[in-house]
Amino acid sequence: MANVLEVKNLKIEATVYPPGEKSRDITIVNGVSFDLKPGKVLGLIGESGAGKSTIGLSAMAYGRGGVRITGGEVWLNGRDILAGGLSALRKLRGAEVTYVAQSAAAAFNPAKKLMEQIIEASIEHKRCSKADAEKRAIALFEKLGLPDPENFGNRYPHQVSGGQLQRAMTALALCPQPDLVIFDEPTTALDVTTQIDVLAAIKDAIRDTGVAALYITHDLAVVAQVSDDIMVLQNGKTVEYADVDTIINNPAEDYTKALVSVRSIDHKEMVPEGTPLLRASGVNARYSGTKFDVLKNINLELYPGQTLALVGESGSGKSTMARVITGLLPPRDGEIEFDGRILSADLKSRSNDDLRELQMIYQMADVAMNPRQTVGTIIGRPLEFYFGIKGAEKRRRIIELLDEIEMGEAFIDRYPAELSGGQKQRVCIARALAAKPKLIICDEVTSALDPLVADGILKLLLNLQKIENVSYLFITHDLATVRAIADSIAVMYQGRVVRYGPKSQVLEPPFDDYTDLLLSSVPEMKLGWLEDVIATRKMESAGN
Repeated sequence: MANVLEVKNLKIEATVYPPGEKSRDITIVNGVSFDLKPGKVLGLIGESGAGKSTIGLSAMAYGRGGVRITGGEVWLNGRDILAGGLSALRKLRGAEVTYVAQSAAAAFNPAKKLMEQIIEASIEHKRCSKADAEKRAIALFEKLGLPDPENFGNRYPHQVSGGQLQRAMTALALCPQPDLVIFDEPTTALDVTTQIDVLAAIKDAIRDTGVAALYITHDLAVVAQVSDDIMVLQNGKTVEYADVDTIINNPAEDYTKALVSVRSIDHKEMVPEGTPLLRASGVNARYSGTKFDVLKNINLELYPGQTLALVGESGSGKSTMARVITGLLPPRDGEIEFDGRILSADLKSRSNDDLRELQMIYQMADVAMNPRQTVGTIIGRPLEFYFGIKGAEKRRRIIELLDEIEMGEAFIDRYPAELSGGQKQRVCIARALAAKPKLIICDEVTSALDPLVADGILKLLLNLQKIENVSYLFITHDLATVRAIADSIAVMYQGRVVRYGPKSQVLEPPFDDYTDLLLSSVPEMKLGWLEDVIATRKMESAGN
């Protein structure tokens, strides 16, 4: 069987413009080779900057952000697409090869109905008539498990859920009947309960259409469910390239072994002592101008030096609860007690000590820091604001904090653009610690990070907790993170706490239906896991 895609000794470069320095060229992919047959899936895995998406896009001869293919060959259906010119590339993009982006919400035009967008490439490339394209789209809606397939395409993007929109984008990619689809982190932004449905739909669609696919992700457990082979990448080079069974069960390289064993943190649950540092009592809350509560009778306690994880899918109320605790959203009923005192419901009425002792670390470190300020300025601001520390003493304390986050003095004059994703998040941790808080709210602080980087952040947070005796309210939908870091857990669903208690109790059966769904949806590092879960759910559904 002939290969759909052949990549030979691929080399890709880009020009960077460091602040205060001359521009220079860097190599971001160096000597990568692989091939792909019809109906097969190759998983590309590695940390941020490994070159996964860059390699994937090279299958369309596309380089975003000034990236250039400077060496090697890319053959699609027996043609060297790098030698064909722009006109030839326009004919193959959206026809022979299509692309599924990480954020479907950003990829769709909000002003056009879904059907119009999904059939556009098929018509533009004359793959079929408009009527036939619509028939294909409806058949794909049904295959992908979308509701009311006959009428689903009449909706606008904002009228469907995130998981449905991601499946609609898969339909968009498959509608022209391409030979190759590039899936670029298609489930990373989804909750685990939604992710499993989208994964199953993607796998079924690939099997039924016989299309070849590149599946790009940093989650090895996810890629193991859909791929035939896996290429592990680091710093633009191939670390290991083998079938899924070998990569998962018998990896040869240390880096691959680290990926397989990630999230092996063994945090022993701490028994609560003394009085709670934080207590939420009977909290109800709703957003201005709405008639319905988004938080309903929330009761929680968090003890000094411990971690309470708020777990649940998007829209369950986790981040809204954080807004109530920080005073950004006054509750309609109930109160927040912190360190023995009742906090004012409104942020503006809180004292400096209230503000200092309760800090936040945000999900997206990129937008949480001023890009025009150095690391030293960012970390030093709380020192000056809360304690009036200036000059040499301020610099000494900044260096101490940089040492605590395992970065050191060498980073003090760098700008955010000169840091990796993990380093940026570490700087945000140091900024929070500079205020000497008693409680830090961590809002999805590892969800945007690669597993190895996230693992390092979790270990750092646990170590800092022992040193500083700080408490964490950890907001996440990642059950692996919860197992690694939590002492107690509150499972939230539709604004209510449906399960609450010490980690050892919450994660042990018998479970309520929603907690059982959450736990069973966390991808496991074993072959056939996805099929087993889907089969179990079908049996349970048939039994009901």
